[in-house]
Amino acid sequence: MGAVYLLFLLASLGCMMLLDQRLRLFFWHDAGRAAAVLAAGVLFFLAWDLAGIGLGIFYRGQTEVMLGVNLAPELPLEEVVFLTFLSYLVMNLFLMFRRALDEVIRRRGLSERTGDAGGRP
Repeated sequence: MGAVYLLFLLASLGCMMLLDQRLRLFFWHDAGRAAAVLAAGVLFFLAWDLAGIGLGIFYRGQTEVMLGVNLAPELPLEEVVFLTFLSYLVMNLFLMFRRALDEVIRRRGLSERTGDAGGRP
């Protein structure tokens, strides 16, 4: 029972990878850039967490669904996996919305370079 949360996080991360692969959004579009962006996001959120832990704002709650492995005081292993999932999800969503917006602009005949509207208002 102690690995339930980690297994759900890994399954969710796997689903993000399948979505990415299917739509060629993040890693399957440009793996090098994606790795750098993902690492920067995870490191930013880890620094945020460590600052919160240091200030006594964040703490690890006791639960039976976690492994109990801490990477640092009050920083469970599952937190790093969650931050990876969160960063990956945000990048996939950002790229999906950007692609959808580009499609709307293309269909309406708007020119991104000049800002002119062609076709119907």
